[in-house]
Amino acid sequence: MSMIQDLTIIQTTVIPGDPSFCSVGRDVLDRHIEDALQAVRANSMDDFLLSLMRLLALPENGHTRLIPNDVISVVPMRFVTIGTEVRLIDAAPPFLEGIGGELVSINRVPVGDIESAAESYLAGTPQRKRVIGPILFAWPGALRRLGASSDGDEIEYRLRSETGHIRDLRSNTATLVAGSTFYPHGEHGRAEVSGFAGSFLKVGDFGPTGLLLVLPSFFDPGETALAEAMSSAADLVRSRPGSVVLVDLRGNTGGNFLRTMPLIDALSEGPEDRWVVVLVDKFTFSAAIVFVAMLKHRLGKRLFLVGEEMGDGLTFFAEGGTIDLPCSGAAVRYSSAFHDWAGGRFDETTPPEIAARLVPVGTLALDRAWVAKSDNAETRDRFCREVLSSLRR
Repeated sequence: MSMIQDLTIIQTTVIPGDPSFCSVGRDVLDRHIEDALQAVRANSMDDFLLSLMRLLALPENGHTRLIPNDVISVVPMRFVTIGTEVRLIDAAPPFLEGIGGELVSINRVPVGDIESAAESYLAGTPQRKRVIGPILFAWPGALRRLGASSDGDEIEYRLRSETGHIRDLRSNTATLVAGSTFYPHGEHGRAEVSGFAGSFLKVGDFGPTGLLLVLPSFFDPGETALAEAMSSAADLVRSRPGSVVLVDLRGNTGGNFLRTMPLIDALSEGPEDRWVVVLVDKFTFSAAIVFVAMLKHRLGKRLFLVGEEMGDGLTFFAEGGTIDLPCSGAAVRYSSAFHDWAGGRFDETTPPEIAARLVPVGTLALDRAWVAKSDNAETRDRFCREVLSSLRR
């Protein structure tokens, strides 16, 4: 099976059917298609996949992208961007001593230079690029293309600990593992690759002044568990009218926001003096962003937004689906529908059930910046108590 078949699918199915490509000139498309053809002629799968990544990143729409995780080989290290720093948060046993360290360089090339070289291969906003980019640091084929390759089979990673100690970790390309071992399709920023463990709702109780709802995902293939969780959350919110409600959406990569409407309604119906605090981060995407937008529209100044800029803006193309390319096996995410939650606009591509809910939000500016350096319940709860205390003043 030829790589040409993969490219043909993108040329004949993805590009014509994805409205985000309407903003890309034909000459630009042709140049990037020719780059992919050169990789085919050289019979280089890594270069081919990287060429497709750059081609699909052209619309600068984060939902439209190539996902190579299942078909590439990486060093056994999990890099994630925490704030603006790339950190090692998981690794195979030989590299455990480096966990928690900030990535300084690869093969003596500063990580900032590699990030700059990687920009055109990554789809979406700067925050989305920070989410999906770190897999390139563990992918030897990408490092060659990004100007950070080594002369031999060894790759040197220089890390800086929180105390400033410098440590060099060396990985041999003979010990590579499947990319999906350390990098999930829906990057959530946590150490465990599986991330979402199947519970759509976790509850924390801070007494009469505060109620915490942790919502890790809105994606429910079974179509019933999420709806049941949102109904339970709505009942709980209504039973505590005197409590501030904190909603943790960090790491929530989206799903179906329509199934969250019972909770949105319950939060919106609360007393006029009740705060709703929402925690977000760069790993908050898609339907989770829409959830925040709808709360902002309804609650106005009673919504207190905490964390960091989310992974997408308020105007984007989404819906669509995923195609598994027959030769390479890589996944292609494509879009089919226009969303504009900034201006409340829609067009003929927007599904009617979504168009009926679209509201103009303008912007989603943070009320307080916060990035947790360690993702654990103790750190989160301590911060939540601090926020509750500040809102009572």
